[in-house]
Amino acid sequence: MMLQSTSSIETRDSWVVASVALIVLMMAFGAAWITAVALKDIAAEVDGARSVPSLASALAWLGSGTGGIIMGRVADRAGTRWTVLFGSLMIGLGLAISTLGPPWPMWIGHGLFIGLIGLGGINAPLYIYISHWFDRRRGSALALISSGSYVAGAMWPPLFERAIENFGWRQTMLWYALAQVIVIVPLAAIYFRRPPELSHAAVAEGASAVQARLLGLPRNLVFAMMCGAGVLCCIPMAMPQGHLVAFCSDLGISRSMGALMLSVLLGTAFLSRQIWGAISDRIGGLATVLIGSAWQAASMTCFLLTQNEAGLFTVAAAVRARH
Repeated sequence: MMLQSTSSIETRDSWVVASVALIVLMMAFGAAWITAVALKDIAAEVDGARSVPSLASALAWLGSGTGGIIMGRVADRAGTRWTVLFGSLMIGLGLAISTLGPPWPMWIGHGLFIGLIGLGGINAPLYIYISHWFDRRRGSALALISSGSYVAGAMWPPLFERAIENFGWRQTMLWYALAQVIVIVPLAAIYFRRPPELSHAAVAEGASAVQARLLGLPRNLVFAMMCGAGVLCCIPMAMPQGHLVAFCSDLGISRSMGALMLSVLLGTAFLSRQIWGAISDRIGGLATVLIGSAWQAASMTCFLLTQNEAGLFTVAAAVRARH
C-alpha cells in the first residue's frame, strides 16, 4: 500500500486526496470561464463595453489571490475542509448575484464572492493542505493540483459555449452554480480529513532549513521576489485566455471554434504542468522557473505575428506548454 518506504508519509491515500483536490479545483475554477466565453454577450448589455465583463474576470482572479492570504489563516484555525465547503457555497452565491446583470452585481459577485471568499477559500488552502500529504514527490503533487484551473479551462468552455448559445449566460451561471456545489461539498466533507504528521526527523530538517538563506539572500526577500515573478507571469498569461474567444469572433472565427481554441490552450497547460512538475523535482524550482520564463516570452511574442485560425491554435498550445 505504501508508495515509498516507511520513513515517507506518502501513501496511496496521498494521491487519492490530491486527485480529489484536482477535481474540486476543476469545478471551482469553472465558474471563472463562463464570463470569458460570454464576454461579448455580456458586453452587449452595456453598450458593447468589453471592459465591464473583463473587469469582472480580473476581479475574480485578483480576489482569488488576495483571498488566499486571508482564507489561508482561517484554514490554519478551522481546517481546510471548512474553507473549501464555505468557498464552494460562496462561488454559487457569486454566480447567482452576477446574473442580476452588469456592471455592479457582476463585479461584486465575481470579485467578492467568487474570488475573495470563494476561490480564496479553496485554491491557496488546498496547496498547503496537499503539501502536508507529501514529502518526496511534493513537486509532482502540487503540479497536479495546480492544474485544476487548466483542466477547467480545457473542459468547460466548449460546454459553456453550447449552453450560452441555447439558454443564455445567466441560466448557464445558475446551473453551474448548482453543479459545483453538488460536486465539491460531498467530496470535501468525505476526503479532506486531517493530513498525516511529519516524522520528527523531517520536522527537524525543515526547522533547520528555515534558518538558512537562499541564494545568499534573506528568505523573506526571496519570497517577495517570487511573488512578484508570479504576478509578472500571470498578467501576460491572463490576457490571451480572457480575450481569446472574443478575439476570434472579431477575426470572423466562430465562437465555438474560439471556445475550442481556449480549451486547447488550457488543456496543453495541464499536460505541460505535469511535465514541469516532474522536471522541478529533478533540476530544482529555480532552473525550472528560468526556462519557463524564457519560453513564455517567446510564445507571447508569437501572438503578435499571427491572426489566422491555424496560427492561433499553434500559438495557443505553445504559450501554455511553458507553464
